Amino acid sequence: MEHLWITNIFNRLLAGPADALLNALGTPAKDPTRPWTDWMVCEIVIALLLIIICATLRPRLSLHNPGKLQHLAEITYDFVHASGEEIVGPIGVRYLPYFGALFLFILAMNLMGLVPGFESPTMHPMVPLGLAVATFAFYHYAGIRQQGFAYIKTFLGPFWWLAWLMLPIEVISQLARPLSLTVRLFANMFAGEQVYLTFVALTKVVIPVIF
Repeated sequence: MEHLWITNIFNRLLAGPADALLNALGTPAKDPTRPWTDWMVCEIVIALLLIIICATLRPRLSLHNPGKLQHLAEITYDFVHASGEEIVGPIGVRYLPYFGALFLFILAMNLMGLVPGFESPTMHPMVPLGLAVATFAFYHYAGIRQQGFAYIKTFLGPFWWLAWLMLPIEVISQLARPLSLTVRLFANMFAGEQVYLTFVALTKVVIPVIF
């Protein structure tokens, strides 16, 4: 199986540490000499780029003379803030850092497939699954932190005599959410990637272009 050029670099220089980490986690790589996958490397590249952009922007923030990057950051902040309040309510501002990080991370991964020589990590099911599970865990952590053990009452329905029926329904509904989120993002990105590759193949027939 061929890898992206940057994945080959990671496997050449960092195969040992990656293989040791995977073994420690109980998920050994199929090929110890090539433990890095394309989606792993692309995720790391995106995370590093976002960190660099934020680190570059932070000391340049200005109240009276904002630059173009600051304008873009403020537009993104307003969008995430408005979306969070609309979905979660006024309390959503408390979780804005997570919402913002998740939004930028997914957006960057989706757009990465448009860059020649790279691919969208979200077209691999493990990436949407990981994000869905992390969000699922954070969602319930926030609920317990906000309401304490009274949070469990939300699974029992409005009437105590319906608890025996509502509890299994709510549990199944909650467990289905990570699967639903995973399939939706993965299917959309995988289908989009296939359509893009089809058009690229057709373009090469008419106008030779190196991708």
